[in-house]
Amino acid sequence: MPRQLHLNAFLMNTGHHEASWRLPESDPFAHVELAHYVRLAKIAERGTFDSLFLADGPQLWSNLAQRPAGALEPLTLLTALATATEHIGLIATASTSYNSPYNLARKFASLDIISGGRAGWNIVTTAGAEAARNFGLEHELAHAERYARAAEFLDVAVKLWDSWEDDTVVGDKAAGVWGDDAKIHPPRHKGTYFSVEGPLNVPRSPQGYPLLVQAGSSEDGKAFAARYAEAVFTAQQTLADAQAFYADLKSRTAAAGRDPEHIKVLPGIVPVIGSTEAEALANERVLEDHIVYAHGVDRLESLLQLQPGTLELDRQLPADLPPEDAIEGAKSRYTLVVELARRDRLTVRQLIGRLGGGRGHLTFAGTPEQVADAIGTWFTQGAADGFNIMPAVLPSGLETFVEHVVPILRARGLLREEYGPRQTLRERYGLPRPANQHLTTTPAPVLV
Repeated sequence: MPRQLHLNAFLMNTGHHEASWRLPESDPFAHVELAHYVRLAKIAERGTFDSLFLADGPQLWSNLAQRPAGALEPLTLLTALATATEHIGLIATASTSYNSPYNLARKFASLDIISGGRAGWNIVTTAGAEAARNFGLEHELAHAERYARAAEFLDVAVKLWDSWEDDTVVGDKAAGVWGDDAKIHPPRHKGTYFSVEGPLNVPRSPQGYPLLVQAGSSEDGKAFAARYAEAVFTAQQTLADAQAFYADLKSRTAAAGRDPEHIKVLPGIVPVIGSTEAEALANERVLEDHIVYAHGVDRLESLLQLQPGTLELDRQLPADLPPEDAIEGAKSRYTLVVELARRDRLTVRQLIGRLGGGRGHLTFAGTPEQVADAIGTWFTQGAADGFNIMPAVLPSGLETFVEHVVPILRARGLLREEYGPRQTLRERYGLPRPANQHLTTTPAPVLV
């Protein structure tokens, strides 16, 4: 079968553009309404997307004046969405910095069972002192240490998911035997960051364990992805940069002893669509006109670790910014933003406008054909295995993409016409079900 796109719908309250909530069509309270997310999930499923994704963090994002803040806990929300959908994958963000392996492994196994094998975990390490202070810490862990903790966290989670063999449950009423204790394997893990006896108190799930997703593009992030990730969300501004990232990550994955086809690279794209190019650009200008630039300055100074009042709207970034190796927060996003500003010689005002739609992800304004062309070019030219679709405004942006771009992608043979037989999320991404480490072979999953 010819290679086809993997599409993931990144759902963020009223849309990815920071001013989306100010449009007449938007509901500024939608970010905490289940019906809003059910509607979005069904739209994405109509477009035969592989999956949908919810970002999250253990702190209150931004100041409340800027945009809708606060969010429903994603595993709870996705459990509700599992009952409202049939095919689409359900990917939740959860931090390895501020969770314990046992509780999180149990939650993801539960979501996978409830959804019939559609769970995915976006693994994040959580930068920022604000989050640290919510957990009794004065400072965040150093960047390298966060990734070291994440590696051990994931190793423990896999041991927990494998602590039940697939056929542990016997259910023999006549013999009075419900399960086979010999098929339980406690992790008995004692490491640098965690001590976990185990075993998990929920059976092995349909996928074995959830699809593992990662989004860091720093050196530490890429090394982690090459070892563990099965899908990678990345922010790239140009085709050349995306091709370089794609080739590098595939090479690192092969060097780690894994099949490069078993890691899917999905750059983010914020499509702003119009029936003509002029209409698309006009739609983009409407959004930019609703940006409150004072909020953008505050956010940019925080990202660049500058003192408040450093940036001037109609001047370019200062020449003496901190080097990347001095940044302990979001290293890859810091580099992307600085390189974007330098390359295009943007003023702070222009940079805030460019970041307003996707915070560093590619924003593309055009007709449905032009959006499909851009997606097809990156997909066929070694830059992507699919895309993280990030509508600027929700629900209208997702509806427009599904109604007008999806049919073009299908006509070009780049996207499935329908889902077909029931599949797990791993199967939809073309990935094998992981073998239980305690067995040489693993029985096929039973979809529920």
